[in-house]
Amino acid sequence: MAIILTMLFLLCQVNPKAQHPDDAVAGESIQSNHDDFAARLTRFDVKPDHKVAFRKTVSDYVARSLEQESNVLSEAYYEQEDPSVLWLIERWNSKAALEKAGRSSSFQAMESLAKTALSKQPKKIDVKDLEPISRQQWRSVVRKTDDPITIMLFVDAKAGTEHHFKTVYHTAMPQFRSEPGVITYQLSQLETDSTQFVTYEKFRNEDAFQYHLKFPPIQPVIDYLNTSIKKQPFRAGLHKLIEFAPLIRK
Repeated sequence: MAIILTMLFLLCQVNPKAQHPDDAVAGESIQSNHDDFAARLTRFDVKPDHKVAFRKTVSDYVARSLEQESNVLSEAYYEQEDPSVLWLIERWNSKAALEKAGRSSSFQAMESLAKTALSKQPKKIDVKDLEPISRQQWRSVVRKTDDPITIMLFVDAKAGTEHHFKTVYHTAMPQFRSEPGVITYQLSQLETDSTQFVTYEKFRNEDAFQYHLKFPPIQPVIDYLNTSIKKQPFRAGLHKLIEFAPLIRK
């Protein structure tokens, strides 16, 4: 009996994970889901006389999307400086789920109205989230006392510098996300061009955004933006967004 127990002990030492085969399966499942994750930004340029009606169809689509188990996040915004520009931001647990959402009746209603309501074709931007957050984190609820503002910053990096940009953000991201006024902070890379990025930054109010701009860990990011991009993003690449759907508050 002593010999048998000794052999079992040695086998466990050689392959300690053999006692928990489900652990490996779970890890593979998580990786697979992450690899298939789908994130899309869609810009709509709406004619002034269709603004109210088109916002309603977008709001309906957002509400229906949030009811789906495969949905990670759906929300819609208008630009603070130009309310005729709307953004639909959505994330799904798979590309198949995103494609299925595009066949839904609420999406079809939005597309149908778009034929007459828009001044140009919608612009769809598929992105890959870097250092992604969970569904629960994406759905962090804004407080009733907040006056939230969301910033999207598009960055067009010089070829060969994109890895450095990701490294700079890798260092700064935990500090950005821990700021008291930050609700959500995400860096994404465009799927069609590895030199193009977009940040998604949701703050509790304008003061929180201004604090972020003076936050010391942001300096390496500013240094990069001043030296390694094709054009200054704060002119054409910065978008201040005001949420109009789903507007959930706690």
